[in-house]
Amino acid sequence: MSAISAGNRADETADETADDTTEDRARDSTYDVAVIGYGPTGVTAANLLGAAGLRVVVLERDAEIFTRARAISTDEEVIRIWQRVGLADRLKRDMLAERPLDFVDARGRTFLSARPAPRGHGHPPQMFIHQPALEQVLRDGVARCPTVEVLLRTECLRLRQDADGVELTVADTEGDSVRRLRARYVIAADGGSSLSRAQLNVGYEGRTYEDRWIVIDTEMIEPWPDHDRLRFRCDPARPAVDCPTPLGHHRWEFPVLPGDDEKHLTTDDAIHAMVSRYGIGPEQIKILRATVYSHHVRFAARFRVGRVFLAGDAAHAMPPWIGQGMAAGVRDAANLCWKLAAVLRGELPETVLDSYEAERKPHVKEVTRRAVFVGRIITERRRAVTRVRDSVLPVLTRVPGFSDVLQDANWIPVAHYADGFQARPRTRATGHQIPQPWVTAADGGRVRLDDALGSRWTLLHHGPPTPRSAWDRLGVPSLAVLPAGSRPAEGAIVDSDDVLLPWLTQHRVTTVVLRPDAYVYAAAPAGAQLPPPPGGFAPASHQTATTAR
Repeated sequence: MSAISAGNRADETADETADDTTEDRARDSTYDVAVIGYGPTGVTAANLLGAAGLRVVVLERDAEIFTRARAISTDEEVIRIWQRVGLADRLKRDMLAERPLDFVDARGRTFLSARPAPRGHGHPPQMFIHQPALEQVLRDGVARCPTVEVLLRTECLRLRQDADGVELTVADTEGDSVRRLRARYVIAADGGSSLSRAQLNVGYEGRTYEDRWIVIDTEMIEPWPDHDRLRFRCDPARPAVDCPTPLGHHRWEFPVLPGDDEKHLTTDDAIHAMVSRYGIGPEQIKILRATVYSHHVRFAARFRVGRVFLAGDAAHAMPPWIGQGMAAGVRDAANLCWKLAAVLRGELPETVLDSYEAERKPHVKEVTRRAVFVGRIITERRRAVTRVRDSVLPVLTRVPGFSDVLQDANWIPVAHYADGFQARPRTRATGHQIPQPWVTAADGGRVRLDDALGSRWTLLHHGPPTPRSAWDRLGVPSLAVLPAGSRPAEGAIVDSDDVLLPWLTQHRVTTVVLRPDAYVYAAAPAGAQLPPPPGGFAPASHQTATTAR
């Protein structure tokens, strides 16, 4: 493959400094995967790859966790991903769950209330976070993985691909030290201004909104009524986001209006003037930081270039209105990492990696479309339009069916893969992620479904087993699903919450083949033949244990 250069500085410095030491270090500097960037996407990837026992190097140019709390919420599917590496319960201790949200008009009157509806992943549907604290827990998780090496204050200057892997030229950001590393694959999770994406010559198409917003993080000194309730303040004079965050913090976001002085708007005096409209005095909050930024809607033209994969903001950017920017990056890591592990172990052919973009990009685009729609409701400034909005939406919330759409906040589409790595012929279950209830294992213990599955290929079936000789020959484990109240048994799980059996019935199947990420690869109704395993499928005879929970 052709070389990819970051520019003259990288070329000259690397060629002059690293040539004489490359051969000596190469033997000790070869990794399965290099992860560039150590934000939420990169640290999730490091946890997942480390739990799989792969040799990983993480490159992060900053010395410390970024202190500004960018993301403020996440959802149950993302918590389910972190559950795979044993961090879900620890992370939830620092989160706020089950908080309703209100859309309020210029007078502070609620014209729409919503409460996120559970999607069956086994965790609260929406949780507010303090991102620096969350990232610290995730980094502590990586520290449990002996095969993961984290290089802080280290920047990737150049990527050069060949038939066997990727050579990375890296530099210490605090000195002149330059060296080269090699990895079989690279995950570039280095943010919206990704140097990796630029080196790959991948276009980043989309638009930047003209409106700029000031993001204000505060420490709550003296609570006020309903401080733990999210409000979208849809005031045409100046819309605002008024959001609780855990660990004694609170977030406000305001647009920069025509004629505003951005520098002044970030001063304490200006901030206190803006929040005073909502009855919040200087004695109630301590301003930690204020930053001005623009919203983006952008997608990389390609998520994969050879052995390098773009993930998170390096691959896509969306407005913050439904809290899915960080979540999208975590989903990227979850989709990609199990596939990389399978390829590196020889369990699947490399062609499976092409399904990463095919599965993730459509979902990211749909999430972004919905985020833009919600943003239009919040930021509408034409007074005639806002008067209609404020009077019509309360009426619509009383209309059966329509009220469910609005009040249950089902704005985040279910990650259903219409294409990608799945068997043909398709069924109603194919490409869906199975819900995660609590189940009773053979030993009588009550566990979440994913913990019983163990992040491995598994067949679940109800009733007489569907013919599946090809899967049996490969040693793919099979679990029978027993009705709630059944006695625990070997080779079975009891559907204690009465979730799995109704789900199978709804999708008109009795047997499903689950991928390691709990998405349905193949399914069949009673008596029908299961589709065969994918070509080149050679699952390992044993399952690598995840890091201690």
